[in-house]
Amino acid sequence: MRIVSLLPSTTEILFGLGAGEEVVGVTFECDFPDEARSRTIVSSSAMPEGLSPREIDDFVAAAAARGEDLYRLEGDALVGLDAELVVTQDLCAVCAIDVGTVDAALSHLGCAAEVHSYDPYSIGEIFDGIVALGERVGRAPEATAWVASLTQRLDVVAELVGGLPAPRVLLLEWTDPPFAPGHWIPEMVERAGGIPVLGRAGQDSVRVTWEQVDEAAPDVVVVAPCGFDLDGAASQAELIADRFPGLPVWAVDADAMFARPGPRVVDGVEALAAAFHPSLGLTTDGARRVSPSRRGS
Repeated sequence: MRIVSLLPSTTEILFGLGAGEEVVGVTFECDFPDEARSRTIVSSSAMPEGLSPREIDDFVAAAAARGEDLYRLEGDALVGLDAELVVTQDLCAVCAIDVGTVDAALSHLGCAAEVHSYDPYSIGEIFDGIVALGERVGRAPEATAWVASLTQRLDVVAELVGGLPAPRVLLLEWTDPPFAPGHWIPEMVERAGGIPVLGRAGQDSVRVTWEQVDEAAPDVVVVAPCGFDLDGAASQAELIADRFPGLPVWAVDADAMFARPGPRVVDGVEALAAAFHPSLGLTTDGARRVSPSRRGS
């Protein structure tokens, strides 16, 4: 089977299932595992590089108002790959090319590839999606075993944090302007032994005000800006940390463990549990506390 993956998360899943050799096309964002970078890139971003968080938000809002896509599908590259299966999503137009755009493009190009849409809103649906994709590419046993292993890791976290005091957690999916998270991220906070104070599991992320942030009265702040790695998140955390005197402020690798609905959300839960409950002595791989001496103004 010749597969084109238009999501970093499904590219990661396909390689993890052992179907990496069948993946012939990916997006410009598909960077895990490293081998994925060697595949033909079939989609790119319409967004200029080097924008600040505020400028990115302004660009996205303006594009949405004009009805413009944020991603470009490279038709010539797609045709040349002769794909049998194209994996995409219908979850978030800001995150990747949506299934409607792919269907229209394939029809226009005369491609007969089947389209598989991956649209999880919860951790359980991420796991179900791994199994469904595994079945679609002939890797059902591998997918089932992988999900069982991921579930076991979550069970270990649940046992460790069970009965411990649950801190009120403000997790920001964006900082300028502030956004409260949705989809699977509030659930990640809960599974790590915290109480999400803004945002709703299974819903879209929402823009909030700094007044709402202050009223939420968090005990812990986590900065997880969509599309940013740990260093990028730390830079944003440092700029807002002075708003939360006396509170622990953490930056996390949002790109790897939070924004992408893939297997590494379990890594994210483990990192959050370590941050919320330091007495457990867990490692905080993928998370970094912003120290007072480094905080911006």
